[in-house]
Amino acid sequence: MTLSRREAIAGAIAVPVAAGTARAFAAPQPGRLLPDKASFVPSPIAYLDNAAAHPISRSAKKAIDGHLAMRMLDPAAPPPFDRAGVIAKFAALVHADPDEITWTQSTTAGEQAVLRALGFPHKGGRVVVETLHFHLSFPMYMEMAKQGVDVAWVKQREGRIELDDMAKAITPGTRLVYLSLVSTYNGFHHDLKAICDMAHKVGSLVYADIIHAAGAIPVDLHGCGVDFAATAAYKWLMGDSGLGFLYARRGVADRLERTEYGYYGFSNPGAPAGIGLSVPETHIYPLDPPGQFPVRYDVRGGAIGHFGSGSYAGIVAAQLNHSLDYIAGIGVPAIQAHAQALLAMLRPELVKKGYKVITPADTATPLLTFLLPDAKAVLAEPLAKAKVRVNMLHDHHVRVSPSVHNDAHDIERLIAALPRVS
Repeated sequence: MTLSRREAIAGAIAVPVAAGTARAFAAPQPGRLLPDKASFVPSPIAYLDNAAAHPISRSAKKAIDGHLAMRMLDPAAPPPFDRAGVIAKFAALVHADPDEITWTQSTTAGEQAVLRALGFPHKGGRVVVETLHFHLSFPMYMEMAKQGVDVAWVKQREGRIELDDMAKAITPGTRLVYLSLVSTYNGFHHDLKAICDMAHKVGSLVYADIIHAAGAIPVDLHGCGVDFAATAAYKWLMGDSGLGFLYARRGVADRLERTEYGYYGFSNPGAPAGIGLSVPETHIYPLDPPGQFPVRYDVRGGAIGHFGSGSYAGIVAAQLNHSLDYIAGIGVPAIQAHAQALLAMLRPELVKKGYKVITPADTATPLLTFLLPDAKAVLAEPLAKAKVRVNMLHDHHVRVSPSVHNDAHDIERLIAALPRVS
């Protein structure tokens, strides 16, 4: 029997799902192949914009429903999930220790917390920012430059940031290097260990935005030596907006000024170390033991002590409790390989149709970007007609980002919908 082109491609990209340690309900059954369409609600749209916001799975919705049932005091609700356990699951995903991680509202919130802890902008100093970093962060550094911060911009060349250019920018006196481990613009992937090594030699710290890395490619925060990292839940962690994680390498945060004073940063004296809430001892209410001050407390160290603040989005934490199990059950290498196989289908077809791909050919991330003048105007109608969704970055850039639910048919629909440009 002769296979059709689509059948042959589909067979080639099928990725076995490893039997992980996740709970049975949270992960595909052992032996199942990617794509995993069954875990997501069927849609007539070929959704290839996962880098903007990942679809929520059926089981993540079930986790949300369970959390809401508990909040409604429904007697049939499942027991509350272990919120500290969610941080432990994320720590395992990125090869960190749980006490090096705390909650943050978003990647940008984590980025700004680190800047405050380092005393920017009022303390001044040199900051190195690469131009494949999240472009909506650029105004923040431009405003700091107006206040005396020495901001050095490392420009991209042919869709990548060269290590030699980073080395020239990271001079003695540099206080901080800011980068995106995986570029939101074109998926370029930094050699983070090499950059951390060169930064640490001159006494600089390094912050990495890992929103397009965690859950999409293998991440080893301990192995690369990065000092700070942050991500949000709504992209490759398959959660939703309003919650993320901030990492601070052991010992680094404790050398900085304390700028956050949320109640997670304090604990009951003598309480065992942990990553959850620990209530200080009160001396103001009836039957309290006497005390000179309203409360007696210890100041916590590490990520939670320096950057933990107040309450956070319980619904998103419930999603993450599921989705982190789901990702672990498949395995990040399998997720990465699946996306790479789909993009390997797309890249040569784009070239044949005359598009310029600006994602480097050796990139192993799930993002691929190509150029087209006035892309929004040119592609809006054909993509809408084909029911294909990608991301129109700015006016002339198109970003494609497949995930676990996409298959060869989705890529073929995109290829067929794209007009030839030369």
